[in-house]
Amino acid sequence: MAANPNPSPLLTPHQMGNFSLSHRIVLPPLTRSRSYRNIPQPHAVLYYSQRATPGGLLIAEATGISDTAQGYPETPGIWTREQVEAWKPIVDAVHAKGGVFFCQIWHVGRVSSYSFQPNGEAPISSTDKGVTPGLDGGDWSPPRRLRVDEILPIINDFRLAARNAIEAGFDGVEIHGANGYLIDQFMKDQVNDRTDEYGGSLEKRCRFALEVAEAVVNEIGADRVGMRLSPFADFMETGDSNPDALGLYMADALDKCGLVYLHVIEPRMVPTGVNLETPHSLLPMRKAFKGTFIAAGGYRRDDGNKAIEEGYADLIAYGRLFLANPDLPRRFELNAPLNKYDRNTFYIPDPVVGYTDYPFLEVPA
Repeated sequence: MAANPNPSPLLTPHQMGNFSLSHRIVLPPLTRSRSYRNIPQPHAVLYYSQRATPGGLLIAEATGISDTAQGYPETPGIWTREQVEAWKPIVDAVHAKGGVFFCQIWHVGRVSSYSFQPNGEAPISSTDKGVTPGLDGGDWSPPRRLRVDEILPIINDFRLAARNAIEAGFDGVEIHGANGYLIDQFMKDQVNDRTDEYGGSLEKRCRFALEVAEAVVNEIGADRVGMRLSPFADFMETGDSNPDALGLYMADALDKCGLVYLHVIEPRMVPTGVNLETPHSLLPMRKAFKGTFIAAGGYRRDDGNKAIEEGYADLIAYGRLFLANPDLPRRFELNAPLNKYDRNTFYIPDPVVGYTDYPFLEVPA
């Protein structure tokens, strides 16, 4: 983008660890269900490169760490050699445009069904309590509670996925600890009913999350690791009785791990609506975490600028707006009209429609 003598706060540079960002507008991980057979496809080259800018941070869609990590159709993985090789041209295309590219690694835990699991087995979780069938349109199957001796291999899957991501060329990884998936299922007391060393007290419930973070940091370095959290959310019936304490504890612990960024979903996104007038509640987490702090959740251009200007966050993630506006930073710079997103095409398998066919802004020469 051309230099602006008086840029808005969102368009000012930011140093995120070793990464020099030219603006503060982030593409967050967005599941698009177009990775057939869990393998990233060539059409993703265009999708991500359309949204890449010099010094802009993009976070790839949630990517499975193993064959037990799946819960949605056609989502990508990064546990096989074929998947690693398939990611390489996508990463190269983002880097060719000067973008910084992280891969979000996840395990869905109990948010799955027999049909997604190896040999039709039960999904794994912190608990044997299942998600209500039909919630969010899913045919969720009753999960199986992980034994303590099975937890370390899952942590190792996260570690190997991080290593694979770096081999594929990604600049780093974001550990998915939000939205009711496996790590969240351990952290939240609405779900975690364990009585062993991974359940009960706040510290024990957060143990799995922090052991994953530590393993990934030890594998690829803290300067390449971020984490996403949603302490205030109850996605997939995963709520907590004291989300403020949970968020603050995790922010402090992850700060001690030296993570390069913390990515947190706003309380105002709970449960489904967005109330932009709700007082900010992420400030304690923001103050506890000394690295780059990313806020997400229903932001518009104006309140994103306000959040940056007031020091509430360092970066702002724009999901649906960036999905529908591949040139979102340019549109924000010009305060130009935005394309409307079509929710009906978010998760269809079409390689073009609702994916790479959103128009760019036509700016007179």
